[in-house]
Amino acid sequence: MARLLIVHHTVSPATQELLAAVMDGAGTDDIEGVEVQAKAALAATVGDLLAADAVVLGTPANIGYMSGALKVFFDTVYYPAMGDTNSLPYSLYVHGDNDTSGAVRAVESITKGMGWRRHRPPVAVTGRPDSADREACWELGAVTALAALEDHRS
Repeated sequence: MARLLIVHHTVSPATQELLAAVMDGAGTDDIEGVEVQAKAALAATVGDLLAADAVVLGTPANIGYMSGALKVFFDTVYYPAMGDTNSLPYSLYVHGDNDTSGAVRAVESITKGMGWRRHRPPVAVTGRPDSADREACWELGAVTALAALEDHRS
């Protein structure tokens, strides 16, 4: 069975809405053969990452950067997973009150260094999430679950 790992830092109602939409999309009945595992960034391990066929990353934008928790995840897995996760498909969603560009740039820089392959453009949400934002996150979850399935089969 393919595995999709969702690594997130969910501290606000807005990030909770986006995570719920990603999980709903990833777990849609239309996609079979994918196990979805959501882990808080501070609880996700190297083993979780190495077992994954694709990853969705979720973070608030804090002071122009990704959350400290997501940074700790990267610090924890970077060297132990180096080389073993080349070409891993990943997607990203970010929530910020007024700007998400620094957080997106930081995550993309680290994932590039790890050799990961961005599967979809990031979903960047500023302000209160609306139905279009939730739909974009639902789709992000669904298509990344499909990427896990494709990666698992190859």
